[in-house]
Amino acid sequence: MAVSSPPLSLPSSALAPPLPAVFFPSLSLLTMVSVATSVPTACARWCPPNSSCVNSTACRCLPGFSASSGEVFTSPSDSCDDINECAPPAAVSCGKNAECLNTDRGYHCICTPGYELASGAPTFRNESENTCQDVDECQQKLRICKSHSICINTQGSYICQCLPGFKLNPRDPKLCTDKDECSSGEHHCHNSTICTNTVGSYVCHCRRGWVPKPGFQNKKNTTICEEVSFPTWMPPPGIKSQRLSCFFHRLQDLRGNLRSVSVQSTIQDLIQEVGDLLEGPQDLENLSQSEQQFVATNLLLGLENALGWLGKALPIGAVTFSSSAGTVLSLEVQEQGYENITLIQNQTKMLLTWDTVHESGDSGPTVVGLLSTPGVGRFLAKAPLVLDTVEQAALHETHKGVLQELYHDLLSDVISAFISNKDPQNLRHPVTFIFQHSVIPGPREKVFCVFWEHGQNGSGHWATSGCRMVGTKDNSTICQCTHLSSFAILMAHYEVQKDSALTVISYVGLSLSLLCLLLAVLTFLFCKAIHNTSTSLHLQLSICLFLAHLLFLTAIDRTEVKVLCSIIAGALHYLYLASFTWMLLEGLHLFLTARNLMAVNYSSVNKFMKKLMFPVGYGVPAVIVTISAASRPHLYGTPTSCWLNSEKGFKWSFLGPVCSIFLVNLAFFLMTLWILKSKLSSLNSDKHTCPAVAAAKYSRQHPHIPDHCSLPRTLQLGAACVHILYERSGMR
Repeated sequence: MAVSSPPLSLPSSALAPPLPAVFFPSLSLLTMVSVATSVPTACARWCPPNSSCVNSTACRCLPGFSASSGEVFTSPSDSCDDINECAPPAAVSCGKNAECLNTDRGYHCICTPGYELASGAPTFRNESENTCQDVDECQQKLRICKSHSICINTQGSYICQCLPGFKLNPRDPKLCTDKDECSSGEHHCHNSTICTNTVGSYVCHCRRGWVPKPGFQNKKNTTICEEVSFPTWMPPPGIKSQRLSCFFHRLQDLRGNLRSVSVQSTIQDLIQEVGDLLEGPQDLENLSQSEQQFVATNLLLGLENALGWLGKALPIGAVTFSSSAGTVLSLEVQEQGYENITLIQNQTKMLLTWDTVHESGDSGPTVVGLLSTPGVGRFLAKAPLVLDTVEQAALHETHKGVLQELYHDLLSDVISAFISNKDPQNLRHPVTFIFQHSVIPGPREKVFCVFWEHGQNGSGHWATSGCRMVGTKDNSTICQCTHLSSFAILMAHYEVQKDSALTVISYVGLSLSLLCLLLAVLTFLFCKAIHNTSTSLHLQLSICLFLAHLLFLTAIDRTEVKVLCSIIAGALHYLYLASFTWMLLEGLHLFLTARNLMAVNYSSVNKFMKKLMFPVGYGVPAVIVTISAASRPHLYGTPTSCWLNSEKGFKWSFLGPVCSIFLVNLAFFLMTLWILKSKLSSLNSDKHTCPAVAAAKYSRQHPHIPDHCSLPRTLQLGAACVHILYERSGMR
């Protein structure tokens, strides 16, 4: 459109007289600048926003805007409005899964919610640039759905699906809440069970007094229960006892009243009846020993069976029952567990693992019981004890002899351990029992962990197979068994059979030795004419041997008091070591005397021996015994004698020094013979020397022995020479 410009009017000064010629170019330039400056300023005053001036007389809307009167307008009342490119008729097509978004001065395309461009860009211009694809919200936001639900991706969106046993919250489609199947009637519990809602599910558990049927487990959706009943318990056949008949008649009443009373009451009444039966056995004491064992076996087996079955109807947890007669029952009912089970009574504790009690596939709860029946012990106290081969071998090895007699006493109450869901004869892990007893075993007494093993005819005996004693200390004994039954602690008394001939020889021989030693001591002590170094050595040796033999005869078997027995063993150790030490000193004295044979220097030998003999003769044994007693005092004394124990090589504290003394004395003896042989071979005519005197004496006493018999001649001459030396040393 052509726009005409208004005519330019000149001011009145233009009619004035003519100006200089140089003025007109300047005036023309000034006029052009003034016009150029005033036009846009005038146009901008009335053009609306989002528009531009055209030839200073009209306005044009900017791209993306339009006016109602057309593209170019001159009316100040017009306005430039945004053009909506996304609306018809000029609607822009952005393509599939996308939408057009109008903006000031333009538009752009975006993917619809749930989709995004493959490049990750936020916008694009047209359909040809469309690469919108589905967004997996479940992967981008792992916790987009709340608890008890799972996220499921859909095209352009996602849904939160509740887990079984939950339902969507109407107020929050991302939240699932528990569904109460029991109140809504959606459960499938059998009519013999009660439905109990749980988080996300439900369980069907037996009613009180009911137990799961065989093959079913309690608290499962498929549980089927049956009413608990008192198990069959028949009296022992052939036993005539009014007291026992009354007991079984009372059991029939308990069986009949089981439905009308609680199981706890039935168990309590049963424990009371058993306690009353055993507290006052009356005519049961008149039965024979085998019949009493028959009755005790029947009671123990019947109680284990009845209590294991009735305990299944008890609530989960631990409970204790007791009677006025002292019978105590501890029960623990569990369905699942991972920790150890501990049952404690007054004097007994039982520990076992859950794996020992329960195995996969077991139905119903598991009952673990510990029953203490003090009165049963009187029926089983005289039953025989049968040791397994391992115990027998250990006993013979310990006491080094044949057991002459073995009898026992019960140290504890008879306790019965049982479980309800498993064969108790072959347990995967051993069960630990801790017994407390008031009697402390003596030297010839041994504690055994035993159980009651019953036979087919109802009789039985105490046995040790499958049980072992872990340790015993004063009033406590720890046992471990790989099966469950009725257990007790027995203290066996035994006598070791000794060889009578050897005993007689020992006592007679030692008695004669004591008599001779006593005479020797008196002789060396009171005959002053023979006092010298040699007799002093003989005196000390005789005293030590006399005291050692006397203590051996009178106190070797005093094993009743352990401390006293240890003291006796230590004294014997010292006295016999001292005896051998004095023997060593005598050998040394003989060697030194023979070495100084030709010098006839006896005084130096005597002085040396007087300084040496007492510190060595009594000091060395004292050091050995002190070290031995300080290192292993518990090895002084054995169960059969007050002597050194053979454990850990402790006997070598005696045998070691004795063997050493023997070897040293043997060396002294051989060297003495060598010296005498050398001296005697050089006999000369000097009749005052010891070899000459001895040779002359030998020739007078043995004229029939020729000179070429050197060995007997040397020995005889040596003995004679030594005798002469002893006489001379005594004179000096």
